[in-house]
Amino acid sequence: MEFYDRLETRDPEQREREQFAALAGQIAHAQKSAPYFGKTLAGVSPADITDRAALAKLPVTRKSDFTELQQAHLPFGQMVTLPVGRLARVFMSPGPIFDPEGRRADYWRFGRAMFAAGFRKGELVYNTFSYHMTPAGFMADLGAQAIGCAVFPGGTGQTEKQVAAIAALRPECYVGTPSFLRIMLEKGAEMEADLSSLKKALVSAEALPASLRVWFSERAVKTLQCYAIGDLGMLAYESPALEGMIVDEGIIIEIVRPGTGEPVTDGEVGEVLVTSLAPEYPLIRFATGDLSAVLSGASPCGRTNLRIKGWMGRADQTTKVKGMFVKPSQLAEVAKRHPEIRKYRLIVEHDDKKNDRMTFACEVDGADTGALADAIAGSIRAVCNLRGEIALEPRGSLANDGKVIEDLRKYD
Repeated sequence: MEFYDRLETRDPEQREREQFAALAGQIAHAQKSAPYFGKTLAGVSPADITDRAALAKLPVTRKSDFTELQQAHLPFGQMVTLPVGRLARVFMSPGPIFDPEGRRADYWRFGRAMFAAGFRKGELVYNTFSYHMTPAGFMADLGAQAIGCAVFPGGTGQTEKQVAAIAALRPECYVGTPSFLRIMLEKGAEMEADLSSLKKALVSAEALPASLRVWFSERAVKTLQCYAIGDLGMLAYESPALEGMIVDEGIIIEIVRPGTGEPVTDGEVGEVLVTSLAPEYPLIRFATGDLSAVLSGASPCGRTNLRIKGWMGRADQTTKVKGMFVKPSQLAEVAKRHPEIRKYRLIVEHDDKKNDRMTFACEVDGADTGALADAIAGSIRAVCNLRGEIALEPRGSLANDGKVIEDLRKYD
């Protein structure tokens, strides 16, 4: 069995000692070099944070507050320890939220997940994550380079051109969303293009249903998934054992009761909190808004770090559609643009191929419904960067339960 490095097979107690020794220095560094943490961690003695019980007493920083915090102190809410000019790149994720990238190799720590997925030095990685404004494309790009792979920066869209490029270049590895991998394989079959070089895939940004993994396997593409976020990069990844996701070595993860900082028992679903050991962006107890649960025991593959069940939904009503977050605040902005809308709800579900589909249902007063539906659809595209169907409903037809986003997707 091959491993990325010795860190993956450390004795769990050794890992805890080494990570919390590093965390003490990280907290001191954050207090000194990031004004936000100088305030929120005022009075905290770094030497006292020696275990998870002590960590759990520290305040939580919530992703849901990032837009406001950053707008108050652009661009990073005084959480980054370097001036902008000393960073490698700056990205903007939906929100908007600005994300920094440091100059260290494999800053986002994607190499470990790629190695677990079978990517090896000398192979060509076909990267279909976007390189435009958001960090996903560079996350995968830098991870592949850390292993010693070459990268084709395919990005998103232009399916026929992408199929032609794969047929010509014969890459072994794919990285991107599972839905786009399926689209390209189907388009390749339609075009009678030979995409058989693709043997390994690492997918993220969407759920990977068991049925779709089988579909890929039937086409000889071994597919593993990982869990990454734009703020901190890789959080956890699958190994060939396919028993949960293994937490990355560069972070500490806690699972807490949603809306609090209180850890839950192993196996109980809660919100994912991340503490980063990256010196450029020392997020301490960062509440992602995602749900997951701890799996007890170690992975049969030999990696010994904590395992989680992966992404299990959102702790709030924010959800992810086709790899993009959709927030209640965005839907409110859509409604503001159309005074005819009295009440609304975004319904997210899977189509018959397990691709994400969203419908914006809204109660409206009398109007030219055809023109109104087109106008609302345009606002959805402008605000959410996604296409959605519009369902205009009569007054009183939507449930009075406070929901503005209803996720009906089922994950098998």
